[in-house]
Amino acid sequence: MSDKPPATVSPTAPVLDPAAVGAKLGATGYPEPFRAAVAGRLRKRLGNPLGITNFGVNLTRLEPGAASALRHWHTRQDEFVYVLDGELTLVTDAGETVLRPGMCAGFPAGKPDGHQLVNRSEAPATYLEVGDRSAGDEVHYPDEDLRYDSATDLFAHRDGTPW
Repeated sequence: MSDKPPATVSPTAPVLDPAAVGAKLGATGYPEPFRAAVAGRLRKRLGNPLGITNFGVNLTRLEPGAASALRHWHTRQDEFVYVLDGELTLVTDAGETVLRPGMCAGFPAGKPDGHQLVNRSEAPATYLEVGDRSAGDEVHYPDEDLRYDSATDLFAHRDGTPW
């Protein structure tokens, strides 16, 4: 009999093997023409199958040339990223910073500093992202005529016109 735990664990248990979680390649709610930016993003939602409801936890891989999201900031949601492998470029209002394994970055809610991760390397990169699920969050995209309202689950132009 082996002392090793099974490869997958019941979703009701407090343990989860990320390899058992389905991944979504390029999945996004962005309206066209914005979807292409995240076409090379593979995201595994780890918090949901564990029953975590106050914050989200995602294991995300970016293929070369892919972005984590459009450059954005949240009115109510804090975000945190931790690089596991590969190399990513963090793009903010202040410029660009290369993030390598073991480095992390945080984005406080309500700070209008658009951010995104871009894989400009030749190899995939993986990071862990954590964000709270504050009600009434709005997301602003400073480089695009786009905003998102979590209360209505709708994307709109900056002037409020729906996409």
